[in-house]
Amino acid sequence: MEITKVDCLVSDDFKKMDFAMIHLYLSQTYWSEGISKIRMKRAMENSLNVGAFVSGQQVGYARIVTDQATYAYLCDVFVLDFAKGKGYSKLMLEFILKMHELSGIKRFSLATKDAHKLYAQFGWKPLENPAMYMEIYRPGIYKLLDEL
Repeated sequence: MEITKVDCLVSDDFKKMDFAMIHLYLSQTYWSEGISKIRMKRAMENSLNVGAFVSGQQVGYARIVTDQATYAYLCDVFVLDFAKGKGYSKLMLEFILKMHELSGIKRFSLATKDAHKLYAQFGWKPLENPAMYMEIYRPGIYKLLDEL
């Protein structure tokens, strides 16, 4: 599926994703620091991927981990610095919420440190009952691992 608005094409075509750029960017973020190319490739291959493209260059990315029936987790969302403030993240979110693979999903979650206002515009809100959620969290694990 693809949509085009103004100067931006949003697509879920895996072949269009600029893996080198995505890995370089994500390996330097607070949430994926040090992730290996092998681990990133495996994550992408086992997820839905969405990219924002301007003049053929990828400027944004988002990944959705899902069983395509009951649950989805939005992650790895970014827009390159030079392209921020032009609405590309909003276009990607509009696209993601219209994906047929995600229709009927009961729980669609995400984690963010600083983009709550953006996601709230699209219906995300704080957990209804945070006390029922648990996690195993291993910050910095990618820096400790060589490869899968």
